[in-house]
Amino acid sequence: MSGSDVKPAPVKGFVERLAEGVVVCDGAMGTMLYARGVFVNRCFDELNLSSPALVRAVHEEYVDAGADLLETNTFGAQRFKLGPHGFDTQVRKINREGARLAREAAQGRALVAGSMGPLGKPLEPVGNVTFDEAVAAYREQAEGLAEGGVDVFAVETIPALDQARAAVKAIREVSALPVMVSLTFTEEGTTFYGDKPEDVVRTLEDWDVAVVGANCSQGPQPMLETIQRMAAVAQRLKLSAMPNAGAPAMVDGRYVYLCTPEYMASYARRFIAAGVTIVGGCCGTTPAHIKNLVRSVRMVQPARQVVTIVEPTVAKEALPPIPREAKSPLARKLGRKFVVSVELDPPKGADPGRILERAQHCKDTEIDAVNVADGPRASARMSAQSMCVLMQTKVGIDTILHYTCRDRNLLGIQSDLLGAYALGLRNILAITGDPPKLGDYPDATAVYDVDSIGLIRIMDHLNHGRDLAGNAIGPPLRIHIGCGADPSKPDLEKEVRRLEEKIKAGAEYVMTQPVYDPRTVERFLGMIRHLDRPVLIGILPLYSHKNAEFLHNEVPGMTIPEDIRERMRKAGSGEAAQAEGVSIAQEALMAVRDLVQGAYVMPPFNKVELAVRVIDALR
Repeated sequence: MSGSDVKPAPVKGFVERLAEGVVVCDGAMGTMLYARGVFVNRCFDELNLSSPALVRAVHEEYVDAGADLLETNTFGAQRFKLGPHGFDTQVRKINREGARLAREAAQGRALVAGSMGPLGKPLEPVGNVTFDEAVAAYREQAEGLAEGGVDVFAVETIPALDQARAAVKAIREVSALPVMVSLTFTEEGTTFYGDKPEDVVRTLEDWDVAVVGANCSQGPQPMLETIQRMAAVAQRLKLSAMPNAGAPAMVDGRYVYLCTPEYMASYARRFIAAGVTIVGGCCGTTPAHIKNLVRSVRMVQPARQVVTIVEPTVAKEALPPIPREAKSPLARKLGRKFVVSVELDPPKGADPGRILERAQHCKDTEIDAVNVADGPRASARMSAQSMCVLMQTKVGIDTILHYTCRDRNLLGIQSDLLGAYALGLRNILAITGDPPKLGDYPDATAVYDVDSIGLIRIMDHLNHGRDLAGNAIGPPLRIHIGCGADPSKPDLEKEVRRLEEKIKAGAEYVMTQPVYDPRTVERFLGMIRHLDRPVLIGILPLYSHKNAEFLHNEVPGMTIPEDIRERMRKAGSGEAAQAEGVSIAQEALMAVRDLVQGAYVMPPFNKVELAVRVIDALR
């Protein structure tokens, strides 16, 4: 037999390979693709189909660098991440091809791990993705990876244990192959939802997984401490460490990671000394980094150092919240008098003058508060938060900030809420937000990390002196948390169940969509009586028949009864139509005056004089 006919010895199985000693995993796939000119807004996972040679070439570089384990280019290849790119119907195919490409590149010299990353959306109760939906998404991905022939599943960069559990459950419905689970940790040394490294390990010890570890977010130095804390309690599980190459810097318009291969290699030796069995790299690491890791691994033998963990002395227990009536002028009034708020939209430009004049008119007519809408109907306007601050400082009227989940991720939400509080804003209405496709920029990216229920939970955490991860932030905040409801929803029982979830999450008062039929209000209030929360009934004076038809047919959440629209049609136009709109609003308001704790008046086109005419009926 000639030398060319000799085939390499088959790679040992993953568990067998782990038992022999330290395994070196590859480095970043995204960093390498970006360096080759793939824009960050591309779907990197879809390159398995459209540019397979490019993906295979990256894998081959890591094999040549000495990597024992290749991760497939499938980090975001599940429906929640592929959907925005239009590839959600190709989940199995993208994963199958990703596994095939990695196996072709491995050529019997390395094992293949099926990469499964975070969903990009938090699960209930923080977000609006159910556990079963998460399992279904991961199951599709696991099926494709199994078909492609992976040796092990790598569940990585996971921000919370619930997502990890969903991924492991999905894998076990598909395959009996070994599973690695790696979570990502913050600067404070916890997952984004407050789980400590020790707690993560203790939890996963009872799961059917082989490896637990940390990857991404942290550079080598802070990740070493995370790993040492894991090692202090690990019993059955092997440990993995795959840090970023430090933090990226922008150089000549491109992101560059600053950790040198030599620096990374020096920490690989420390990881191994702490008890790590799998070492590799995440964002910013390259074949050069992995080549140096391989050298370091060959120079040392695993010898675990015993580390004593000193727990932080900062208490993370929830503090008692501030009583509602102590939070704001509006909070003090609710239940003691019939309160009235008027909604004003921020300007489309940078001049707040006319809106401030209208806010002053509200104050002069003894209106209790001004609601400021946040990008109403997904339009681009001045920041609602800025407008509220201007009203409170320049006019001296209490405001209710509408805050939508559409435009912010979890980091931005908490930053905004803390900033709004520091600027003196107290009343905040939690809104999920209209999708961008309804507004001026239909191609804008919607975030929706959480819906209004998740947003309420975040505010409630802050009101207990904690951030979402459970970290202490100082004294409890005094956010007066409001929520919305629609008494005219066709499936009213479902709307009530959702309102119950909002109250359970921490909502303290309810503001409804506009209503015109008193019987609708009575039925709704009867169904929520057990919730024991103040209700401000929504009142919208119609401006014209055209305005009524537009609201009914084109604005989500708005329902104008046919008889009301007919009254507006008969009223004609101009002042006569406006007078009829005011009369209709007054009738609706007076019919429910004794059933609710306040009114929330939404004048069309910011015509605050119409709102004043409506509430004149109360006087």
